[in-house]
Amino acid sequence: MSSAALFHTRYPIIQAPMAGVQDYQLAAAVSNAGGLGSLPCAMLTPAALSEQLARLAEVCDAPVNLNFFCHSPSAASASAERRWRHRLQPYFEQFGGSTDGLAAGPARQPFSAEMAAVIAEYRPAVVSFHFGLPNEALLSRVQSWGTKVIASATTVEEALWLQAHGADGIIVQGLEAGGHRGHFLRSDLSLQSGLMALLPQVVAAVSLPVIAAGGIADRQGVAAALKLGASAVQVGTAFLLCDEAKTSELHRQALQSPAAGHTTLTTLFSGRPARGIVNRVIRELGPRPEGVPAFPHASGAITALRQLAEAQHSSDFSPLWCGQNASGCRAIPAAALLEGLLPKS
Repeated sequence: MSSAALFHTRYPIIQAPMAGVQDYQLAAAVSNAGGLGSLPCAMLTPAALSEQLARLAEVCDAPVNLNFFCHSPSAASASAERRWRHRLQPYFEQFGGSTDGLAAGPARQPFSAEMAAVIAEYRPAVVSFHFGLPNEALLSRVQSWGTKVIASATTVEEALWLQAHGADGIIVQGLEAGGHRGHFLRSDLSLQSGLMALLPQVVAAVSLPVIAAGGIADRQGVAAALKLGASAVQVGTAFLLCDEAKTSELHRQALQSPAAGHTTLTTLFSGRPARGIVNRVIRELGPRPEGVPAFPHASGAITALRQLAEAQHSSDFSPLWCGQNASGCRAIPAAALLEGLLPKS
């Protein structure tokens, strides 16, 4: 099935949902230009989600993808939090701060009945999920609106699981992709593959439409993925410098520097592996050190430290999310970037 048939879009390109660096404006710009814009929803409260959807509806009547997480929340550990804060204390002192009285970090909530109630009014064209799928009742409710459901797979095993559990399409997330890994069946990172190795295996294994994600930054990459059997591609990093993105100035500087050529999977910022540019905290503590609180509780102390450092114009403790190919980043309108991704006919 083509992306046009699945998503009712003009072009087979999805803008990846990127929490923390975008809002409804980037999603609207991409959808209005003929792609499928995405709104990251996992870090929004129901009230904030409702506001974003209302604003989106005012400026866009094209199909849009709403993205949610499906993780099983872990209990916070007070002892783990104390040890982690103690480990970060020297850094706080360097910036004139303290770990005393820190508030919780940004929330990352799994999809719920409350969120489903918020989006029911809008009957979105597409809803995507990271870390698996919601329970059968929630999934059926979403699909009852005529909404197409897609979800990330990082292995053939996960792709087959998604097909067996009701997904309408599968996002094949290669190891190159920026942001959080979407794995949900096994946490062993040695099972993860690059996109061009994984994509044809998934295409051969499933009968659903497949969306390719990871390291695609130009029209040649788009064409290659489509030639390997993808129905569409998902592009994230290339949109980070776009006019409509909310990427911070420090993050933009890193994306345009040689540092963007060195990324890694790190658990430091959330407790779960996510790809970003290597900076000071990753170099000094290691990308996935022992003692990091479980996802999503790791974000509390590191977010406070990030805020202190950024106030002093340092990105040493910021999550500089980026895929392995930042060559497509352009400080231009999203519609122009989308046009540059389209394969020549």
